[in-house]
Amino acid sequence: MSLLSPAISSIARMRLWRIEGWKNNPEEAQREVLQDLVTSAQYTEFGRKYGFHELFNIRAFKEAVPVHEYDDLKPYIERIMNGEQNVLWNTPVFWFAKSSGTTSDKSKFIPISDENLEDCHFKAAKDVLTMYYQFNPESELLTGKGLVIGGSHNINPMNNEAQYGDLSAVLLQNTPFWGHWLRTPDLSIALMDEWESKIEKLAESTIKENVTSISGVPTWTLVLFKRILELTGKNNISEVWPSLELYMHGGVSFTPYREQFEKLIGKKINYLEMYNASEGFFAAQENPGDEGMLLFTDHGIFMEFMPVGEYGKKHPQTIGLPDVETGKNYALVITTNGGLWRYIVGDTIQFTSTDPFRIKVSGRLKHYINAFGEEVIVDNTDKAIAVASQKEGVIVNDYTAAPVYFSDNANGAHEWLIEFEEEPSDIKAFTQELDDALKMANSDYEAKRYKNIALGMPVVHVLKKGTFAEWLRIKGKLGGQHKIPRLSNERKFLEEILALK
Repeated sequence: MSLLSPAISSIARMRLWRIEGWKNNPEEAQREVLQDLVTSAQYTEFGRKYGFHELFNIRAFKEAVPVHEYDDLKPYIERIMNGEQNVLWNTPVFWFAKSSGTTSDKSKFIPISDENLEDCHFKAAKDVLTMYYQFNPESELLTGKGLVIGGSHNINPMNNEAQYGDLSAVLLQNTPFWGHWLRTPDLSIALMDEWESKIEKLAESTIKENVTSISGVPTWTLVLFKRILELTGKNNISEVWPSLELYMHGGVSFTPYREQFEKLIGKKINYLEMYNASEGFFAAQENPGDEGMLLFTDHGIFMEFMPVGEYGKKHPQTIGLPDVETGKNYALVITTNGGLWRYIVGDTIQFTSTDPFRIKVSGRLKHYINAFGEEVIVDNTDKAIAVASQKEGVIVNDYTAAPVYFSDNANGAHEWLIEFEEEPSDIKAFTQELDDALKMANSDYEAKRYKNIALGMPVVHVLKKGTFAEWLRIKGKLGGQHKIPRLSNERKFLEEILALK
């Protein structure tokens, strides 16, 4: 063990009392966060419009301020991007995270203030580190470097002061100078936006580093692993980086990727899930292996939870932490220290625990299949893919699915496009296992599949490797946090990808 490890572990533990404070008193922490946000923004244009100076409790705030989607706040955000200030937030906003949580043609630009950087993203990252050292006191995580995969950086042409990029790029650009000592690769490589060249540079520049942790999207991390093994001739990644101990992931379910990671890394390491979106850092696992991620209630974000059945209503109802229940799907609604007010993030979450409050991301509000009343969400399909893959001894790289609608001659079904790392020898057997696993995961799907009355067997197409990447390239979405929409209730994405088969 490095002599530095006990010192780092001791420093990390010094933050524990703060974490325990909001962890044990989450509702009080949330009330204080909202009051700070409303007080700070009361003299902004938005604050004057909704009378923030008269809002003294959560009920008054919810009665005064409507729930917003991005298009509702877009006119305000565009004005800030054009140089206006004191519109949504009371301090200058010069950074915007270009949201890539969707593969639609439209981009979202999320305002990021200094407070959002310091009191949300960076504070949460420090808390993740503290919690990791609490459960792994002998860790040598900070004696090496963290490999960061992701991001690109661009200058916003509408305003010389305003800049935008993927969230990872914005965070890298604003990281304190000492933070760059602890990460690799060089910033010029980390912010490259041409991903095929970037992977090559990443591999070449990090092979000789002492990498102890990695963070990035699973698909691109796997591509990097394979290229590194090609360049080095090593059998697994642990031979390249013997001190590697942690992989941090988020954005998509890790379930379909775990087997590939374990195989390529070649030794047991820790896997830590984080919920760090462009809008804020919402949650993270306290300890690798925990069920669910601890909700961060004291990081500049006030949270509400909308039952998914409320989505689309003129006046949707939300609930607070005292009223949430485990196992139910909620849309996350946030108010942030970057100027997002009662904003629907677009993700659906489920609480896995209410003491303390822990969550998991279950899908996207618009990424589901409910063409026949089956209400299939991404959490269901990720689990089913994992079960079918294990039983058939295969590895799935990525997938998407959409409904096949009723016709005169046939009932409906779900159509799947799947890229395998290792294809099944019997696709019919894999399809059967997938169908059975979905029935186990979703009782509504099981009911619709009964005797093929409403839904027939899934229709599965095996795609050649690289098809999904080619579709993303055509869409101008290759790289970074961009990802394939796992589920869609209409066939647009599926038809476009199928045309490349």
